[in-house]
Amino acid sequence: MKQKQLGIIYIITSAFFFALMSFFVRLSGDLPVIQKSFFRNLVAFFVALFILLKEKQSFKIGHGNMKYMLIRATAGTLGILCNFYAVDHLNLADASILNKLSPFFAVIFSIFLLKEKVKLAEWLTLAVAFIGAIFVIKPSFTMEFIYAVIGILGGISAGLAYTCVRKLGTRGVKGSVIVIFFSGFSCLVTLPQIIFNYKPMTLQQLIFLLLAGCAAAGGQLTITAAYTKAPAKEISVFDYSQIIFTTSLGFLFLNQIPDTLSIIGYIIIVGAAIFKWRYNMKHIEQAK
Repeated sequence: MKQKQLGIIYIITSAFFFALMSFFVRLSGDLPVIQKSFFRNLVAFFVALFILLKEKQSFKIGHGNMKYMLIRATAGTLGILCNFYAVDHLNLADASILNKLSPFFAVIFSIFLLKEKVKLAEWLTLAVAFIGAIFVIKPSFTMEFIYAVIGILGGISAGLAYTCVRKLGTRGVKGSVIVIFFSGFSCLVTLPQIIFNYKPMTLQQLIFLLLAGCAAAGGQLTITAAYTKAPAKEISVFDYSQIIFTTSLGFLFLNQIPDTLSIIGYIIIVGAAIFKWRYNMKHIEQAK
């Protein structure tokens, strides 16, 4: 099987894992978002540590990389908190599509962190994606609007975090090292809140949070594997299959049905992503 085909399989698998993560987070019920985040990152930390030890890799950050690690960890922590908050208060599909605005925001951050030049077509797809987001968030003076804005903040934070991951990757930092640092940082930041404001959990809630952590770890590992098989520009659009998975899980198990405006928003955002992917592929072919 070709490397690109393997990459596509891996990234679709990661989308399914991340959809499961959101699903289990929602099933864990009325628990503080910080508590949910802590357990999610705790599992990811030990999974990444196991891989690092198994592959006998050193925990090496490298000179000049700490600032990017801290930005990635801070943005990633904020992104997870916002995303989990949105998952708790919106339809799974709505929360997922708002989080999937991250690649569009990554375009903006890449200008400053990666010194990349953004073409007119990419600015246009960014504008179209924002139009799609408006259909999903449905601006109004309601709490639903506030929840949706928090979901977008999660997408912005994730976009910054992914840009830092790309920056660190170009500087030779291993993916497992990035995951360990981020997960450990997030656990330490949220630990005081856990100690002083811990909310007792049932065994079922604990199991759901551990499953969410396992699903998140699976998603991180498979998406890392995907991008080692093929460039992001060639396969990233398949990550939007997560919308299909989250919509299906929400409909089958939570009786969630997206409204017409949200569905229009999904189509616009995914359409913008597909256009951006085709545009990139065309230029890749021309460069060969």
